[in-house]
Amino acid sequence: MNIFNFNNIAFTSIVLWIIAMLFILFDKKIKKTILIGNILTITGTLLIIVFLSIMWIKIERPPFRTLGETRIWYAVFLPIVGILTFNNWKYKWFLFYSLFLAILFLIINILNPENFDKTLMPALQSPWFVPHVIVYMVSYAFLGVSSLVSAWGIYLLKFKTFKIELLDKADNLVYIGFSFLTLGLLFGALWAKEAWGHYWTWDPKETWALLTWFAYLLYIHFRYRHKKKIVTALWILALAFIILLICWVGINYLAVASNSVHTYGS
Repeated sequence: MNIFNFNNIAFTSIVLWIIAMLFILFDKKIKKTILIGNILTITGTLLIIVFLSIMWIKIERPPFRTLGETRIWYAVFLPIVGILTFNNWKYKWFLFYSLFLAILFLIINILNPENFDKTLMPALQSPWFVPHVIVYMVSYAFLGVSSLVSAWGIYLLKFKTFKIELLDKADNLVYIGFSFLTLGLLFGALWAKEAWGHYWTWDPKETWALLTWFAYLLYIHFRYRHKKKIVTALWILALAFIILLICWVGINYLAVASNSVHTYGS
């Protein structure tokens, strides 16, 4: 794969997303302005999807192996989540947050070009590999957006008026993200059984994935039992996202990661 092709696509998508945010930011309840913003956001996302499809064909394997490849996928799923939540709930900051992170991931890849090998190690050639990674990406995208609710909610509680409806929106995002997170654990266990002969080995990545699952399960149960304890719920949601970040990227920099079967590339 030619990295300059990626740069061209990435820069084009970034420009389209920035223009889309400007249209939506300065919207004065004109439907056409919102429509243009939606079209630009979708167009930028489709460009990345097309690039990933061509890349998949050229490197002759699913592009999920390195952190650089997964960052490109997040640059697809985040705008999709953002545009769906924006058109459903009319919260501009949901979309801006999603696009900002997508742009950040693309910029990181531009500044740190990855080497794309055409081969996959035997463990990654399982049919469970692709669904396992995809459902986790979708899950992290939804849970990532819900994390902004916790940060914004904590700010509102201290400096402004917090509306409980905002936390209800976060609940919906967590429910969707948690469902995909559960599927990710299930697919991961099936993959591990086929690749290494065991459903679960307490690998560092597996352990933190389970901790992430329990953290969001704790939030769901707490919200169900204690609807009026907003502050505690917000902090649980914020803590859950920190655990998710450690599971996703932080574990790669810990000493225990050297013995992890989930260490494939950077």
